[in-house]
Amino acid sequence: MVAKVKASALAELLAGDREELAARAAVDATFLGVLFEALSGENRSQRIAAARALHALAIHEPAALKTHGAELADALERPEAQTRWEILGALEKVVAVDARVADRAIAPATTALHDAESGVVRLAAFRLLAAYGATTARRSERVWPLIDEATRVYHGDPEFTAMLSAVIRLVSGAASDKVKLEAAERMTFDAEHAKGLVGQRARRVVACAPKKGRRKKKAE
Repeated sequence: MVAKVKASALAELLAGDREELAARAAVDATFLGVLFEALSGENRSQRIAAARALHALAIHEPAALKTHGAELADALERPEAQTRWEILGALEKVVAVDARVADRAIAPATTALHDAESGVVRLAAFRLLAAYGATTARRSERVWPLIDEATRVYHGDPEFTAMLSAVIRLVSGAASDKVKLEAAERMTFDAEHAKGLVGQRARRVVACAPKKGRRKKKAE
């Protein structure tokens, strides 16, 4: 009977609305388990459908995924881009509730940050790392080298402007003064020379640096 229920629920993934599936998972632990079963299964379409539903769940009820960091991190190893970007997006939302959920996801997110085929995956990984780093000074210093490298490598790419919003989140949060100062240094040229959103967002990054540290840096 249980097997039949699972088979029926898995089949529903392909026809169900992501919001409806997320709402059901929020109140039905058994169905939430079905989503994770699909996420780790061999059926590509079911994996994507489950990832979409979990992302929707993370948007509306992020606390429901607090204890599922291992399963979410494992899903970042799936071959299809959509599963990975949906799960990266889900993790980003859950980090706001409990950043520890992303501890195991940092390594696969780092790999995703350098995805050669999908700018959407790269941006989702960047956003997750920045959100994670914004939670404590220690975490900010853990992820800053990755973020710093990405802002250099992807400067001018279509996703770059959105990446700057994530950097603003990082330096507006609990990032260390060291990270804030280095981010300001990284964005100074754009702050002084770039136009439009890039220039505006670069200036916001620079403005978040501690003034005392900036004066010292300038004097040096």
